Formats: sequence, structure tokens, C-alpha cells
Amino acid sequence: MDTLKKKARLDSPSMNITTLFWDRNAKTYEQQEARYPQMHARNIENARKYLCANDLVLDFGCATGVKALELADDVREIQGIDISPKMVAAAKRNAVEWKVHNVDFVQATIFDQRFAEGAFDVLLAFGILHLLKDLPQALQRINILLKPGGWLISSSACMGQDDTILGWINRLLSIPARIGLLPTLQFLKIPELEAAIARAGFAIVETETIPFNPADGEQYVVGRFIAAQKEQSSL
Repeated sequence: MDTLKKKARLDSPSMNITTLFWDRNAKTYEQQEARYPQMHARNIENARKYLCANDLVLDFGCATGVKALELADDVREIQGIDISPKMVAAAKRNAVEWKVHNVDFVQATIFDQRFAEGAFDVLLAFGILHLLKDLPQALQRINILLKPGGWLISSSACMGQDDTILGWINRLLSIPARIGLLPTLQFLKIPELEAAIARAGFAIVETETIPFNPADGEQYVVGRFIAAQKEQSSL
């Protein structure tokens, strides 16, 4: 069986722990995100620099669709995907409320065979890379879905940056994920994340470290914005 088909089966949008977890969080997701307005604003501002009016964009892990809807006027079309049907339903409602017509949302994974090789100019991955079971395999798939010279625009929680006692507490909290009681949670360090993106055939063009809580500076949990371009001769 083809490797990607194997991965599609493993990450299928069936009612697994990850799907159930995000379904339960769909109603309060936007309130949770609103706790970090600086991060949201900077990610949107940074992303806009890499968007063009004729771009076809895939929003991987779209949640309730807010970021896609905010960026819709900057591109031709956005396809949002999420493993949670309740997140997708909320995103569709938001699109109607916002009167945005060039964005669509479907329940799917990054390995869905409906998406063709080289189909997208830009792939958005906000708040998703640190939640993946197999980051290298997902990055390979992202590379495949992008056109040569296409852009991966991501922002990831890098909880592995913290080596204090709080960091060790966070690592203990990852145990339920390892035994299947909670979704996967990777404790990424910034160098590890950037190395994985580079190995997948991307050239990193811009980065920014954005604290979840500005009062903490770059201590404890930070978000890492990365704009990376697919190499012309990659995978």
C-alpha cells in the first residue's frame, strides 16, 4: 500500500480521540483564541505579505475558519480543512455571517486524496504542526500539495523551548496524549521545527517568535511564525 494511503487511513477523520476532543472545543474555540490577540494579529499581518490576488490557498486545521475568512479578500480562493465536523460546521456558519463567498470548509485531513499534487499556491498551517503524530510525513505531504515556489505559512506552539519547572509540568501533561486519552501534542523546540521544515524541501524565508502572553516575553510557551518557500527542485 502506498505510504500516503497508509497515513490517510491512520489520520482519517473518523470519530477518534482527536476528533472528539476538537468537537467538544468547537463552541468555545474562538473565546480561547481571543485570549491571544497579539499573536492572532501578528500571524495575520505576517501571512498577508506572502499572499497574491490569484492564489489558491489550503488552510490546514482551519478550526472555526476565522483566519481564512480574514484573509479571503487577499486571495482568489481558500479551501479550509479540519478533522472536526463541529469546527467545520462553525466555520461554515461564520462564512455565511461574514458574507464571504470565496472560502469553503470541509472535514478532511491533509492526506485526503481529493487534493491533487501541486494544487495550491499557499498552505496555511496555524496552530496545527505541533499537534501532528508524524510531522515529517505531514510536511512531505504539504510539499507535494504545493506548486513549485509555493509557500508554507505556519505558526506553531513551541512548548519544548521552556526548560524550567513549568516545562517539566507540561511534559507530564503530555502523558495522557501518549496513551491515547488526549490528542497528540508535540513539545517542539524552534530549531527542531525549522530543521524539519528545511528537510521537507523548504527554504525558510522569515521567522518571528511571538509569546502567547506578551507579559512573559519569550519565556514559557511561545509561537513561532515561519514563512517557508517550496524549493523548485524539491521532493
